[in-house]
Amino acid sequence: MATVTESQVNPPPVTEKTPLPQYVHPPETKEQLDYADLVTLDMAEFDRPGGKERLAEQLKETAHRVGFFYITNFGLSQAQIDQQFAIAKQFFALPEEERMKYRAPLEDGNYNGYRPLRSIEIFPGLYDNLEFYNIFKFIPQTQRSQPEIFRQYWAEIEKFHRHMHENVSYKLLRLLAIILELPEDQLVDGHRYEANCDSSLRYMMYRARTEEENSKCRDTYLRGHTDNGTITYVFQQSVAALQVKRTEESDWQHLRITPGIMAVNLADMLQFLTNGYLKSGIHRVIAPPDDQATIDRLGLLYFVRPSDRLMLKTLDSPFLQRVGFGKQGTENDEDIPASEWVRARVRKNWTRSPSDNTESVKMGGFQAKVFYN
Repeated sequence: MATVTESQVNPPPVTEKTPLPQYVHPPETKEQLDYADLVTLDMAEFDRPGGKERLAEQLKETAHRVGFFYITNFGLSQAQIDQQFAIAKQFFALPEEERMKYRAPLEDGNYNGYRPLRSIEIFPGLYDNLEFYNIFKFIPQTQRSQPEIFRQYWAEIEKFHRHMHENVSYKLLRLLAIILELPEDQLVDGHRYEANCDSSLRYMMYRARTEEENSKCRDTYLRGHTDNGTITYVFQQSVAALQVKRTEESDWQHLRITPGIMAVNLADMLQFLTNGYLKSGIHRVIAPPDDQATIDRLGLLYFVRPSDRLMLKTLDSPFLQRVGFGKQGTENDEDIPASEWVRARVRKNWTRSPSDNTESVKMGGFQAKVFYN
């Protein structure tokens, strides 16, 4: 990775920017799909008297049983969201050789930069149709060279990035702490913006496949899995391809993410920290319906990852003890930073056989389930 300069951390003002055409979201499918009925949290409640407690109570059961929910009134305008989509569209329009200049150090378990198309063999001889670019936090230790379109809009990206982490995520982490009867900032302290971790904004693109290609890939874009961090956010998405399972035994259902709504899923770290009480949401991505089959699926996500200040151990929570999810005395007593888990999961993506649906990462007494049917 290139040496970081002060101008990379705080780029000088850009006097001329590439004009961004207004981003227009594709039309929603007209097909009748089975959509998941999920809880919606109105984040405007958070700062009202008693609001945090009401939101925590509303979230409690779904965080325990499902791991997926929606939020609204999260403090970003439609124009701000659409600008990020427009930036992403400009990047993915670059020639492949230009995108490849910013390849992330994937073999090190690090998504900081570009993850190329056709990187993973999803079935023997068949490769994925996914590419993405992660922008890590705006702190000196995570900076790297960036494409020109990102540098032109660096200030806008940073504002968006910090808002998702420091405004939206801190609030949800405090709600979870209330549920667990912990000090409100205990989970926040393991996810501080200035700390070392792999939290990132992701621009993601699934390239449309032909009907024949989809048939060969069993209509799979991304096999069922849980995420390897703490919290994942998915912004407005009109191309219907993301599906969730409410339980491991239930059927797959689509998520409908409309303007003003953001989908949220809890991830592996929260499941580990709570000895299984909080649910890591199970999800997959499949080929879209016929009326969207030829559309490239552009996505915008934010990933909250644990920092090296958080240890991979079940939390000492009075609530967890009371409901039978407290420490069981079987965990490794060694202090393992939770951030190491994230890197290990990413590295595994580059070593796992496409035919192996069971191999997973084990660390500190915890193990992830990799794929679901």
